[in-house]
Amino acid sequence: MGPFERRVDGRCTRCVAARLRAWAAMPEAPVRREPQGRGPKPRRLWRSAVQWPRRSEPQPRRSEPQPRREPEYAGFRRPEPPWPPVARPRQPPLPAQPPRNPWPARAKWAGVAVAALVLIALTATASLRVWTPASSRFMRIDDGPVTYQYVSLDHVSRYVVASVIAHEDDQMGLRAQAFHWGDYADRAVAHLTGEPQQTYSTIPQQLAKNMFFTPDQSAIRKAVETVPSILLSTTLPDARIMELYLNYAQFGPDLYGVCAASWYYFDTAPWEMYQYHAMQLAGMLPNPEDVVRLPGGGVATPPDAPYPSAAFHINGAANVDLPARFAGWGGWENIVASVGIEDSAADHADDRPSADSCSTMPEPVRQRLAVEDPGFVSRSR
Repeated sequence: MGPFERRVDGRCTRCVAARLRAWAAMPEAPVRREPQGRGPKPRRLWRSAVQWPRRSEPQPRRSEPQPRREPEYAGFRRPEPPWPPVARPRQPPLPAQPPRNPWPARAKWAGVAVAALVLIALTATASLRVWTPASSRFMRIDDGPVTYQYVSLDHVSRYVVASVIAHEDDQMGLRAQAFHWGDYADRAVAHLTGEPQQTYSTIPQQLAKNMFFTPDQSAIRKAVETVPSILLSTTLPDARIMELYLNYAQFGPDLYGVCAASWYYFDTAPWEMYQYHAMQLAGMLPNPEDVVRLPGGGVATPPDAPYPSAAFHINGAANVDLPARFAGWGGWENIVASVGIEDSAADHADDRPSADSCSTMPEPVRQRLAVEDPGFVSRSR
């Protein structure tokens, strides 16, 4: 107790407050009351009302938790529910909900799946701008050893490009899509009715068939073929489509690509092809399995050839059909310009030692000629 503490009856206020709290925490003891009328009424002093506890009684320690005293509410009584119980009005039952139609959700997820497939297909076909697969579907299902080597379009004679366009799809550069739907409908009707077809597959359709399908002539394959052909025509320029087509087209039994065909038949690089030889290569495309190489080089085209149908197509293309088409177009330059090719193979002569120039005879062609024509000696050695 400090010298400046406030005192009440000689005690400091802190001590008084502590003792009051201790007294309030103590249980109430029964107080003996004197009957009235016996003796004088005791004086009520503030000191006697406090009732200080005796020193002999144990005092509670401050560190011990004090029990909490719940307040007592005199006269509090929980209200009783009304009796008898009041009946609540019965709620009418909710109307039955009609069953949910699952088809909108299914159609939504089907549309999402179709959109995802289209996006994947567009990405895959767009990658063909810079990526060239090592083989096509036709090569993978071929029974014999495949003779093939890739060559860039920069090193292919423009006579070959113009001959193939004029022979297979002369409207390729003038058409904004893979094919005309009217021609496609006429072909479908002719195929189903067994009538002769007046129109044939376009170059994008033939490229899709060579890369992804088989030579099967079923109507289902022809119908499914339209999807990748549209994707190829949408994502690739015409010059790139021609480059892929010339590399995957079949020019003979187990012989694929213009690089292998030029060396196999004519012992020359594809950028050195003459116009007449280029027209002969274009004439091989309808019946490549029936083409026969002559000993020493060239194509078997005489009337007594083992396969007259192939000889007819090759001779007709080289001597009649393609010269007339070239004249109608005003020259081969206009044909290649229709697909966006403005230069010539000679403009890329500086790049011919590269691997994709096909400057020398491919090793698969050399091995095949060693078996089929042992006395042949190539001038590329």
